[in-house]
Amino acid sequence: MLEFVGRNGLNNDRSASSEIIDQPRKRPSIGLALGCGAARGFAHIGVLRTLIANGICPDVITGTSIGAVVGGAYAAGYLDAFETWARGLTRGRVFGYLDFSFSGSGLIGGNRPADELVREIGDITFGDLPIKMAAIATEVGTGHEIWLTRGRLADALHASYAIPGIFPPHKIGGRWLMDGGLVNPVPVSAARSLGARLVIAVNLNADNFGRGTVIQSHGPDHTDESPANMAATPETLRGKAEQLFKRRLFGSPEKPGLSTVMVDAFNIALDRITRARLAGDPPDAMVAPRLSRFGVFDFHRAEEAIQLGVEATEKCLENIAEAIEALG
Repeated sequence: MLEFVGRNGLNNDRSASSEIIDQPRKRPSIGLALGCGAARGFAHIGVLRTLIANGICPDVITGTSIGAVVGGAYAAGYLDAFETWARGLTRGRVFGYLDFSFSGSGLIGGNRPADELVREIGDITFGDLPIKMAAIATEVGTGHEIWLTRGRLADALHASYAIPGIFPPHKIGGRWLMDGGLVNPVPVSAARSLGARLVIAVNLNADNFGRGTVIQSHGPDHTDESPANMAATPETLRGKAEQLFKRRLFGSPEKPGLSTVMVDAFNIALDRITRARLAGDPPDAMVAPRLSRFGVFDFHRAEEAIQLGVEATEKCLENIAEAIEALG
């Protein structure tokens, strides 16, 4: 297991991997495009740790949704604190962050996660960051792709992770903004525009819906539920209101819940968008952690996600080194 110390918990002693990058040689500016994926985004921590431990330090970071959050934490010098918080999450603590709302434009108010960001990052602005960074968001109403590069970092991250229907949109500069995954799930283009000569992309959803195909003939069978089966049962009538609400929100083995349907619909759409965007503007190197067994709300599994990020990046180090050599 790698040991990380120093700023952002990064080890300056590269030992066996020190030959991957020849520091005295001039290298191209490196951009890191961190994709969206909710709880799967904790894998970005492992990606960052492994890249920098091997001397591959990004000059530019662009991120969408959870990618913006992790990238922002690193750029602001708070990756250690963010990782400690992530590893300490349990199911109970995760549920405690869900401030359910029935009056706004999202199922979750989003104030508790936003407050946590403000406590850690405070009033740090993009201008305070030592590297270039952009958080990607989508404007409500117009569908404009918005690159947030000015103002308070915490506000930009809040807007970038506002999944439609789950979190309410966030207003910045007179625009109502929501999750950037709707327009640019893995923001390679933004990294290039901010000056990156070589772009490493991290796609958290590569093995989730990428194998989707066409079912050419389908119809009803004996497993279908009839309207009669959908009627309220004595068990649900006697159940507590909170338990019923949780079941409807998160679903059960027999039936998907509201949040599952909304998030899966969002993920299926962003998978198609991701493939189209990456085909038109491919990165120089791609890291794709194997995260298909992770649910979007599995925030309590941070340790597993981080390790998968480490493993996926280690497999790509040789390809990344070759790309740097070619462009150096």
